Amino acid sequence: MIGRLRGVLAEVGEAECLIDCAGVGYVVSCGARTLGRLPAPGDEATVHVHSQWSEDAGPRLYGFLTRDERRAFTTLLAIQGVGPKAALAVLDVLPPGELASAVAREDKAAVARANGVGPKLALRIVTELKGKPLGDVGFAPVAPGMHVEIAPPVPSITGEAVSALLGLGVAEVNARRAVDQALIRLGEEAELSAVIRAALQELGR
Repeated sequence: MIGRLRGVLAEVGEAECLIDCAGVGYVVSCGARTLGRLPAPGDEATVHVHSQWSEDAGPRLYGFLTRDERRAFTTLLAIQGVGPKAALAVLDVLPPGELASAVAREDKAAVARANGVGPKLALRIVTELKGKPLGDVGFAPVAPGMHVEIAPPVPSITGEAVSALLGLGVAEVNARRAVDQALIRLGEEAELSAVIRAALQELGR
């Protein structure tokens, strides 16, 4: 089973990308959010992969830029009625941390913003995710009638680095892509200043 791919990003399509690993091209299905954060074709890319096999379609690979996104995807797939397409759609509108917050608030409307996810399926997702872990965050169970106050999220290295680049006049999509690549190179524990410098190098500045 393939868990991660690292190679040259050869092509990016509407719903998938092609990664060349030592001469072998792997077609990886991705959500729009992941595709928009990939490096430019020709650059090196690393994706965390969930592998699926079916008799009709054979092997299918689904790619994500972080382990938490992959784990959220597999957690969503365990819910009845949620297939790969719906799981990717949910993560397109709600990254793992925001999905955890929506579940804690019982915010079915936020989940229903995902393409192809109706109110009934959104309710099932919110109900079944309560109490389930998701990477570094969990879906806390909420008692009926209980008022939940969600603390504002702690600024992340990614968010602060992107904000710094935006302040320098970099377009948001380019800023996020550069920061993501910098974190892949330096690791999640890197200092903010180092991430900003590496991101500027990615942008060719």
